[in-house]
Amino acid sequence: MKTENLLNPQKFKVVYDKEFIYFGFRCYDKDPKGIVKRLSRRDGFEGDWIEINISSHYDQLTAFSFAASVAGVKSDGFISDNGRTWEGNWNPIWYLKTNIDNEGWTAEIKIPLSQLKFSDAPEQIWGLQSTRRYFRTEERSVWQRIPLDAPGWVSEFGELHGLKDLSPKRQIEIQPFVLSQLETYPKEEGNPFKTGNDFKLNGGLDAKIGITNDLTLNLTINPDFGQVEADPAAIVLDGFQVFYDERRPFFVENRNIFNYTFADDQDNLFYSRRIGRSPNGQPNVQEGAFMTIPLNTTILGAAKFSGKTKNGWSIGILESVTGKEYAKIQENDQTRKVLVEPLTNYLVSRVQKDFNNRNSYIGGIFTATNRNLETDFLNFMHQSAYTTGIDFRHNWNNRKYYFKGNFVTSKIEGSKEAITATQRNMTHLFQRTDAGHLQVDTERTSLTGTGGQFEIGKSSVGNWRYRGNLVWRSPELELNDIGFLRQADEIKQYAFISYETLKPFGSFRKITTYMDQTSNFDFEGNYNRMQYMLGTDAMFQNNWNLIVSTIYKPVNYSNTMLQGGPRFRYSEDFFKSVTIVSDSRKKLRYTMNIYNNMAKNNSFSYSEINVGLTYQPINAFTIAVTPALSSNKNKLQYVTQTSFHADPRYITANLDQNTFSTSIRLDYNINPNFTIQYYGQPFISKGKYNQFNKVINPVAEYYKDRVSLFNQKQIGFNEAENRYEIDEDTNNTTDYIIHNPDFSFVQFRSNLVARWEYIPGSEIFFVWSQGITSNGNPNDNLISELNSQILGRKPTNTFLIKMTYRFMF
Repeated sequence: MKTENLLNPQKFKVVYDKEFIYFGFRCYDKDPKGIVKRLSRRDGFEGDWIEINISSHYDQLTAFSFAASVAGVKSDGFISDNGRTWEGNWNPIWYLKTNIDNEGWTAEIKIPLSQLKFSDAPEQIWGLQSTRRYFRTEERSVWQRIPLDAPGWVSEFGELHGLKDLSPKRQIEIQPFVLSQLETYPKEEGNPFKTGNDFKLNGGLDAKIGITNDLTLNLTINPDFGQVEADPAAIVLDGFQVFYDERRPFFVENRNIFNYTFADDQDNLFYSRRIGRSPNGQPNVQEGAFMTIPLNTTILGAAKFSGKTKNGWSIGILESVTGKEYAKIQENDQTRKVLVEPLTNYLVSRVQKDFNNRNSYIGGIFTATNRNLETDFLNFMHQSAYTTGIDFRHNWNNRKYYFKGNFVTSKIEGSKEAITATQRNMTHLFQRTDAGHLQVDTERTSLTGTGGQFEIGKSSVGNWRYRGNLVWRSPELELNDIGFLRQADEIKQYAFISYETLKPFGSFRKITTYMDQTSNFDFEGNYNRMQYMLGTDAMFQNNWNLIVSTIYKPVNYSNTMLQGGPRFRYSEDFFKSVTIVSDSRKKLRYTMNIYNNMAKNNSFSYSEINVGLTYQPINAFTIAVTPALSSNKNKLQYVTQTSFHADPRYITANLDQNTFSTSIRLDYNINPNFTIQYYGQPFISKGKYNQFNKVINPVAEYYKDRVSLFNQKQIGFNEAENRYEIDEDTNNTTDYIIHNPDFSFVQFRSNLVARWEYIPGSEIFFVWSQGITSNGNPNDNLISELNSQILGRKPTNTFLIKMTYRFMF
């Protein structure tokens, strides 16, 4: 087989036997000395490379990807949803050898058939695609041409014929691990839980068993994720939870099968970060007592049965049990334990069926969370939580148009205390004083809600793309036991249109211009938001990118800003962003992002600039630094709420917040199988409050009319107690207090990981992690905080060695 490039053609051959399928590539190059041989760790895609995609079920939706760089670096992944999703954390066992000669370069690939999924038909047809990256001109040549306006990637593959008498291989892999870990930290005198160091020796097991060639059972016992990179730092002022990406290998593999995004990108019925989360209980202890709580809940074991059959069935079942976790407390020379996280069982079951010549699918999901609440102390948690969902998609006219949708329901059960707390939390806020359709019912022991989405659009052919959708989340919808839901009580309408060029012209390779419009309502019918967005993404002939976007919000009300108070009006605002991305092939490259948001009458402003600098002095070493600086100024920042003569008081103030962070990455590659990586991020955020006020007319058009500023006779600062004292009626008696909300949050996290794949599939990790978290002085500047709170403090250090060995049968 051959792909044509007038200057640098390539050809490849495919052969197979009972155990392996082999690919041989010959990549011709008129200037072999100019071939770029850059090293990276696995999945790096640096320099010249070739890629083979195999759709062994030929379902026009999914495929296995194997890529090889000229430097011998492997990249692999699983492609789903016709190329819209690419999972890079799938790491199968396969073999690679590359070589440069006077004609160009060659690659030999050997893939065990046990790593692929295919049917037992006596003669088979697989979907196939081959891609070559020609680095110097940033060109791609493909074996099967795919138009730029194609409806997807996998559906356009060519066909591989002549596969006869292939015997499916049932994959059986067992991978035990052993781990030694030493943690050092500043010693606390008198604290029996902070002696200065802790050591543990641990072990566990991961296994992968092919029940059939299509369906795999994954097992993990006492998994360890110590080599996983730390989450980026964040500080939250609006009260909502933060969404973090999943990086743990067990949960990432086959994630596409379990995914059920039903509304916005982050709202999902399955958010795997809930499994193994930090314990929820926080016991109250006497002054002078000492307490220690585990950072994470122990995953006793988990099993995952998943795969896709030749008949178009995608099946996924995940079962996980997390153990009891106890807080250890020492007070009055006695030590006791308090249960802070109960024994919990998580279940996720997911199914989808392709039909109509793979142009349509219908699917369903069911999740269950059950907790063994042994003590009244844990009654604030849900005893059980269940969700169900149905989703579908239909493509027609050769996948030019589509219609998709889903419907979800949820039910939670627990004590009156737990259900009342859920009604009052930030996701629901049933206690909102002006919400006529909601009220807190303290007698309820369950909640049942619904949500869903319907969308129709044009996804291919020609220059134009468009779509429109409708999303709803009922006030009672609750997903956060094993899913992720930011806010309920919302109806959202969305419309999008874009124009894409299909041929280079002038200085441009491609330009995409897009516009969207969004409106939001709540279930009482309040018109809460109207938003317009206009943007352009331009790629130049020199491989630079320029992305410009603007967002205008003429109508913007919030049901959550006062955190249980009445609906609050934000002033109309205008957001602008500019992103510049330089040529990624250069040794020195950078990305610059500039963001600015300004509200009417300057009631709110936000500005941020971050610059990503990447330098690769030699092919084996890369350094990347991304500093970011932001300024947040809000004249009506929510502070707290209290009461005055039984009347509620919602307090806001003028906030001046500055944040600085820098992400630092160092990658050194001794060879494709032995890499050293460093990641570090200092993060400093400092906020000062002044001009405290109370909300008097939350929906007034002019921002100053929404609040009443406290005068000097009404407010005073008690320095000894670090609080503001309010005498609202000026009768020389303190009516209520406001604890000083000024803050200076400082954090440093880093990971140094040496990874050696000493034989295919078996690895040794050497890890050194550091962490510092502290509260600094809000009156100091950012540089002083960096010096005193990070450079001048003793960090917590974690050293671990982890060894795995993969047995294959």
